[in-house]
Amino acid sequence: MNLSIVVPIYNEEDNIVPLHQGVTAALAETGLDYELILVDDGSSDGSFHLLREIAGRDPRVKVIRFRRNFGQTAAMAAGFDAARGEVIVPMDGDLQNDPADIPMLLAKIDEGYDVVSGWRRDRQDTFINRRLPSIIANGLISRMTGVHLHDYGCTLKAYRREVLEGVNLYGELHRFVPALASQVGARVAELPVRHHPRLHGTSKYGISRTTRVVLDLMTVKFLLTYSTKPIQLFGKWGIYTMLFGCLAGAVTLYMKFFEGMSMNRNPLLILTAFLLFSGVQFIALGLLGELNARTYYEAQAKPIYAVRERINLG
Repeated sequence: MNLSIVVPIYNEEDNIVPLHQGVTAALAETGLDYELILVDDGSSDGSFHLLREIAGRDPRVKVIRFRRNFGQTAAMAAGFDAARGEVIVPMDGDLQNDPADIPMLLAKIDEGYDVVSGWRRDRQDTFINRRLPSIIANGLISRMTGVHLHDYGCTLKAYRREVLEGVNLYGELHRFVPALASQVGARVAELPVRHHPRLHGTSKYGISRTTRVVLDLMTVKFLLTYSTKPIQLFGKWGIYTMLFGCLAGAVTLYMKFFEGMSMNRNPLLILTAFLLFSGVQFIALGLLGELNARTYYEAQAKPIYAVRERINLG
């Protein structure tokens, strides 16, 4: 199997048939052996009946149906788990991504890249509640992860399957896969892709998602930098906090013995106790994180490195 296309579907009844036709037309002349995996994320309209009908006519169409709505990340993870292709291409089911761009992404993969991310340069969405938050979020994500992309939110991407094998998706982490893949040395590229206005159905995205993205960004930053050494983060802040606590304690003693100020009337005494206690808590949290990290890696026999190629080693 050369290619797996993964599409989460949630109440896209009017878009399913054109989507299937678009994918079929885009790949008809490529000669690729492909599968189209459509994941019904608990749709409440007639989406699943259409999916079952299309799958009955086209054996390349595979359908996964959730018991309820679990969200786009879960739907994408289910599609990735079921995919058999050497290259996996996720895309949205609302026809805003153009299936005709898939061969272009595959050509870039053939140049030696592991991840090719789409960039909706001419995005057909409202500015205030869609494009502006996206611009801010993309800049923040690029700065914090070190993987500079214009459009992390574009679902249309292409991945070599091996870079996805060690990536577990939770929350809203599907948009951070290029950054997570870079952790194991994946080579990432970006290409401008077409973006069409939504013609049918209603958008499932809104500005309320920004909070969840920011929280997941914190998770990704921690995973990229400190997942194997949490004591370096919490221990550092513990030491700083304890140093400030000792400084506040020294000032408290100076004010008692040289300025005659009673300690029980000095607010610095409370600050000293608070900082010293917080420092101990930070260090203890770091040590617990170290234990959890070792359990995570050793219980799964999960390596802390990634090998791109072996020569004469079997």
